[in-house]
Amino acid sequence: MELENIDWSIIIGFFVITLIIGLVVSKKAGSSSAEFFLSGQNMPWWLLGVSMVATTFAADTPNFVSQIVRQNGIASNWEWWAFLLTGMLTVFIYARLWRKLGITTDLEFYEIRYKGKMAAFLRGFRALYLGVFFNVVVMATVCLAGVKIGHVLLGLSHWETLGITCVVTVLYSLLGGLKGVLITDFFQFIVAMVGSVLAAYFILDMPEVGGLEGLVSHENVADKLDFIPDKSSNYELWLGIFVVPLALQWWSVWYPGSEPGGGGYIAQRMLAAKDEKHATKATLFFNFAHYALRPWPWIIIALASLILFPTLDDLRTQFPNLNPNFIGDDLGYPAMLTYLPAGLLGLVMASLISAFMSTISTHLNWGSSYVTHDFYKRFINKDASDKKLVLIGRISTLIMMVLAAALSLVLEQAKEAFDLILQIGAGTGLLFILRWFWKAINPISEITGMLVSLLIAIFFFVMDKGFDLEYSKPVKLIWGVGITTVCWVVATFLTQNEKFLNPEFEKRAFGSGAKFNNMGYKVLSIFLGCVGIWSALFGIGYWLFDPGLQVVGFLSCFVVCTVLIALFWKKIFD
Repeated sequence: MELENIDWSIIIGFFVITLIIGLVVSKKAGSSSAEFFLSGQNMPWWLLGVSMVATTFAADTPNFVSQIVRQNGIASNWEWWAFLLTGMLTVFIYARLWRKLGITTDLEFYEIRYKGKMAAFLRGFRALYLGVFFNVVVMATVCLAGVKIGHVLLGLSHWETLGITCVVTVLYSLLGGLKGVLITDFFQFIVAMVGSVLAAYFILDMPEVGGLEGLVSHENVADKLDFIPDKSSNYELWLGIFVVPLALQWWSVWYPGSEPGGGGYIAQRMLAAKDEKHATKATLFFNFAHYALRPWPWIIIALASLILFPTLDDLRTQFPNLNPNFIGDDLGYPAMLTYLPAGLLGLVMASLISAFMSTISTHLNWGSSYVTHDFYKRFINKDASDKKLVLIGRISTLIMMVLAAALSLVLEQAKEAFDLILQIGAGTGLLFILRWFWKAINPISEITGMLVSLLIAIFFFVMDKGFDLEYSKPVKLIWGVGITTVCWVVATFLTQNEKFLNPEFEKRAFGSGAKFNNMGYKVLSIFLGCVGIWSALFGIGYWLFDPGLQVVGFLSCFVVCTVLIALFWKKIFD
């Protein structure tokens, strides 16, 4: 399809503003490694919270939501809605602990929690494993979504799409460091949300859709509207997308942005906060916006796509020149955007570009912080100057972008990548939750969990791809969590030794108070946070699809939970 001049003007203007932000903050960002990677640890909660939300709004996120909604309805979103439990755990227990440590990257935790050569090895290994391997896999999934959107909406090839967007993203990431990423995230999030809301509004107004009333009554959509899957109609689906995520997945699986106990770029934001309260508020806002506010425009567009493109054959017919391997239900979202008028199309394209860039820039800065601080400075050049560290960070940023772009050639669908990442982290979540409180956990526990979960993920991946033995996701996840958890727990009991424990850890993390001080209020706040945010999510959903007393009930529950959390706030920080 062809963009009008107004569309190109909006897109070019977006790129220009993004680069200007990077240039404006470049001088201060390059002054020290602390500025480049943590913005001087003086950032306010609202900027950090918005940045977290912007980062998790990747170009592949609407495609992923489109795929699962088209296949199994709104209720299939419990595959990621269940991670709210992890988020609330981080908000009320771990956010203040991370900020209290006062470190540059969350991997420094390993040589604060443990001591000796094994602790150093673990820190260095995780720096490359997460900062390079895992990080590149995640960025490749985002690149894949960008490629599909670029081809569908603009007719661009794989390398044309990545060449344009990646060059701009790398430039402002290299120039502005974390502060540049945070400020552009704020701007990009506004553009992304406005674009997705306006797109949903226009698509609902299409004659083929007929507004919300026409959408919910259409025969292709009517059986996709349940918020909770029906156990009686499809037991296996109910088990896989509802029971397993709520009972098992949220606490047992490491996933970027939803790490049990915090970690990754979420921890990086918390470490950049002014203080512990700002770190906690930022993470709380992130979870509210991520789960309650953002999903509905994507869900509406995904449902509407079932009216215009009910089958994959319809998508193939619409895009005959697209690589056949790229034809999947995740194409439903960009396919619907082809109907947008001039001006709005440019804004939505800018919103998708902003989603792509905000995620990629965060992963580049986060990954390069691992490579620079936790590998290069720790093991190669301990006396490296700040100027040298910033240079290494910029070089590693460029290399990781090239690797991610190349890997995106291999992947086919957003859901495939999501499931693979879940499987790689299966079974390690409980370890990350307990290591702050259970003294017996040691570096061997962590290495065992990491390696076993990776080997199991590789086994299932090879079985699926090489031998067409397609195990269901619940089966793979249960086996992965079970075997990995047993292995690292056994390793813990066999290797527990005081020589691994750093005696300064508890004093630095918990201060002079008890580890479990006011834990009752914190656990209650976790419960209230989950109930409140899910209530807001469902209240908005019922307001859109089935207005009635349910809306009042859910939104009232949200207000009550919010008030109670506010009353407990001082106890949480006592």
